[in-house]
Amino acid sequence: MTAAAEPVSHARILRIALPIVLSNATVPILGAVDTGVVGQMGAAAPIGAVGIGAIVLSAVYWIFGFLRMGTTGLAAQAEGAGDRAEVAALLTRVLMLGAAAGLAIILLQGVILAGAFRLAPATPEVEALARDYLGIRIWSAPAAIALYGVTGWLIALERTRAVLAVQLCMNALNILLDLWFVLGLGWGVRGVAFATFLAEWSGLALGLWFCRAALAAPAARAWARIFDRARLLRMASVNADILIRSVLLQAIFVSFLFLGAGLGDVALAANQVLLQFLNITAYALDGFAFAAEALVGQAFGAGARARFRQGAAMASAWGAGAGVALAAAFALAGGAIIDTMTTAPEVRAAARDALPWMVAAPVLGAAPWMLDGIFIGATRTRDMRDMMALSAAAYALAVALLLPAFGNHGLWAALSISFLARGATLGARYPALERSVGAAGRQGKAPPAGNHR
Repeated sequence: MTAAAEPVSHARILRIALPIVLSNATVPILGAVDTGVVGQMGAAAPIGAVGIGAIVLSAVYWIFGFLRMGTTGLAAQAEGAGDRAEVAALLTRVLMLGAAAGLAIILLQGVILAGAFRLAPATPEVEALARDYLGIRIWSAPAAIALYGVTGWLIALERTRAVLAVQLCMNALNILLDLWFVLGLGWGVRGVAFATFLAEWSGLALGLWFCRAALAAPAARAWARIFDRARLLRMASVNADILIRSVLLQAIFVSFLFLGAGLGDVALAANQVLLQFLNITAYALDGFAFAAEALVGQAFGAGARARFRQGAAMASAWGAGAGVALAAAFALAGGAIIDTMTTAPEVRAAARDALPWMVAAPVLGAAPWMLDGIFIGATRTRDMRDMMALSAAAYALAVALLLPAFGNHGLWAALSISFLARGATLGARYPALERSVGAAGRQGKAPPAGNHR
């Protein structure tokens, strides 16, 4: 029995979700080690250079985050339809796209660096070190972006233990090379960059090894299928919608930070501390959202409406349970968490004052997180894009009304309203989505994304 034909069960959901939760938990560790290692050099400039360099590349790579989500939905549907040739061909497509995007970043590195330092000017010493860092790390851009696609492909096939293995091995290698290059060989900032460069290419190599059976299949080199116009257009439509949706979501959080800065240094610092609670929430709920992507995507591809509903409901139940558990943990231990992240009395007081919003956030965020996973799995990305636009408008209106009257509490209320709006609007679209399952036949011939209204 293939994974796609296996009955939906709680054990299956946990088998998909838990490796993702563990994988996400390793992400902050690497950043802490990078900072800690250069911090041993005894100067501020190297720390600033690595920080700026990492932020610049993260912002550039973030643009291509659609490749992970879009690939999961498309590959899961092909797997559910039993179209193994398309599963293999899709992997080749995303690898080619990752390579092309990475090459474009390498060719445009001068423009990227100039723009970055114009937006975030630094001292000559920090800028020089950051340019050294970026000049090395940018050569692993093809690997970093292609790995988004590989990760999405593995999630679609429920091979999340492979995703965890890639993340653990890549981060462990990065940490070991950090220690050797910086503390052992004295390479400084360049050592941190070389460590990440080698780790990212090694991570891609390991990811490809996990995909070796599909890459060895003749369909992975069936160029007529790989470059089929209809499939390419569908992939482009899905990814474009996800990109627009992600830009709108990012705009909400960036504006939240800027508006918080306008409330003073204490409010800005308190909000930065509290945003870590949202990061923890995202790390936990992502696992169950990814499970929803794989399960509903496979059911959609198979035209199995009952299995679609079951996968969506069971994965969402786990997501809701995780949200309630996180809310309880934040209510009980939130003050202690705040105290470990800052020693400034005024920041602690401001963060504790807004802590109830963090208790509410996992509960309010469970619906939009899980519905995102469901709609990604079904590649109903136009709905995601449009409902995000409505949510962003609701957020903007809430900011205009609540921020002047309630200050930082008004700002957090507006962000919470954006969660509610996203969950409510996507929830309103769910019945139509469920009714569409099977409408295109049972051979995986799903309609082009966006043409479902």
